[in-house]
Amino acid sequence: MTVQRPASDPVRPRREPWLMIDGVLLLDKPAGLSSNAALQRARRAVRAEHAGHTGTLDPLASGLLPLVFGDAAKFGQSMLDADKEYLAHVRLGARTSTGDAEGEIVEVASVPPHDREALECALAAFRGEISQVPPMHSALKQGGVPLYKMARQGIEVARAARVVQILELELLSLDLPDLVLRVRCSKGTYIRTLAEDIGRAMGSQAHLQGLRRTGVGAFRIEAAVGLEALEAMEASARVSRLLPPDAPLAALPRVDLDTASAQRLRHGQSARLISAAGVQGLARAYRPAGDFLGVVEARGGELRVVRLVRERSAAPGEG
Repeated sequence: MTVQRPASDPVRPRREPWLMIDGVLLLDKPAGLSSNAALQRARRAVRAEHAGHTGTLDPLASGLLPLVFGDAAKFGQSMLDADKEYLAHVRLGARTSTGDAEGEIVEVASVPPHDREALECALAAFRGEISQVPPMHSALKQGGVPLYKMARQGIEVARAARVVQILELELLSLDLPDLVLRVRCSKGTYIRTLAEDIGRAMGSQAHLQGLRRTGVGAFRIEAAVGLEALEAMEASARVSRLLPPDAPLAALPRVDLDTASAQRLRHGQSARLISAAGVQGLARAYRPAGDFLGVVEARGGELRVVRLVRERSAAPGEG
């Protein structure tokens, strides 16, 4: 018997299934969108079952946001710990409640007529190891509560200063009251705080007018894809944008395993390889077919498991 669907009961489009996709997507996040919102849109675009990001960007900021899918999420810590690079648009003459253009102006100050030479002298004090007090409008937690939630309630609490590294600080343009800086810094650096501190060093006040992240470790913004461009691609083209799960680990030495050693590590046992005798510390491990097995720790030629990709069907010839 054929059952007819009433005309008032429209056929719903079939939803595509989530896929077990592994890889790293270098996304160029647009300004005005939170990192989590960008992640969810990219995840839907590639239909990835499991997804995460490797350090957030403020909604105000645009630029490089590495996303990790599937097994790649196990190895994303290296990108969290990596140096970052930014283009920072700093505006002198006003301090805001948030340290950036999204906040209300809370203090106005004159802008001394600095020339490029004077500004270069001021910037010299901010290169190398510096101390920063985290801003209230940050995700840093105190007593389990993010500081930004306290700030929204008008609460301000004491914050301990932390040491960060400003590895490179370059003045790209100067057109008072605006200046554009290229900053390469260690993890945990607050560019908003850096902008405010530079403003005070120049005898004024300042806030971050715009921010674009251009680098995370060895990854560059030039290799990233925009969110709308990604969504406009065919499904196969979207997946082809993914880097392999071991892409964040390129700085680690490589260890190639024989079948027996790969099986021992897969079962949580240690393995000894003559070829690994010169490797010490963390390393990338690969099976005979060349597929990535995971991260191991080498000590005196003995390998121990740190984190492995999930089990897959054995490659031909591996048994």
